[in-house]
Order: sequence, then structure tokens, then C-alpha cells
Amino acid sequence: VRLVETGGGSVQAGGSLRLSCAKSERTFTTNAMGWIRQAPGKAREFVASLDLNGGPPNYAASVKGRFTISRDSTNDAVYMQMNNQNPDDSAVYYCAGDHDDYISQARRSVVGRWGQGTQVTVSF
Repeated sequence: VRLVETGGGSVQAGGSLRLSCAKSERTFTTNAMGWIRQAPGKAREFVASLDLNGGPPNYAASVKGRFTISRDSTNDAVYMQMNNQNPDDSAVYYCAGDHDDYISQARRSVVGRWGQGTQVTVSF
């Protein structure tokens, strides 16, 4: 089972990108999906997560108000709209399917799945 991210790229500061993540197999079930990022030389960082059972989204303070996570009606895909981006948002973004507490700590449990990552670059 894989998670496949699309939508990364380069944007100028103040611009927007939309990331998508889809399961390669619908049989993979998890109670939460979200996004984790890692910039060069920095630790992995939680970005956002969504309880697939209908709970409220959870955001890192650094992106709250600028990023919006959402899901499709079948829980087979999640999306993240990133607005008003700044160079600190530059990183490889990984989609994660796992327990919410693992995603919020940027960790992976034995049953979790992460995608291969997609690069986001924000320049002045």
C-alpha cells in the first residue's frame, strides 16, 4: 500500500499551491491522514492532520490560518491548500496515514504509511 503525493512545485512568496495525496489501495484504512514536512538540515515537522471519522482538523501554529486540509467523501484522498506561502514553508512534504497522535508528532507507527514526498519551494 502506498500513499502518492502530487502537487508540489515552486512558487513565489505570497503564492499558493495545492497538495494531493491518494491511497494506492482502498483497502488501507486509518483513522487519520495528514502532512509532515522536512526541510534540509531540519527535523521532521508536523503540518496538519485530519480525523477521518469527522473530527476537526489539527494544524501546526506556523501554518494555521494559511493552510487548509481536507478529504474526499470516500476518505481515499486528502488535500492541503497552502496559501500566502513564505520561504520557511520550503520543504519536502510527506503525506501520512496513521493514528492522529503519531502524525501530530511527525512519527510513524508500525501500521502507518507515508508517501514518497513532494518538494515545495517558496522563493522571495
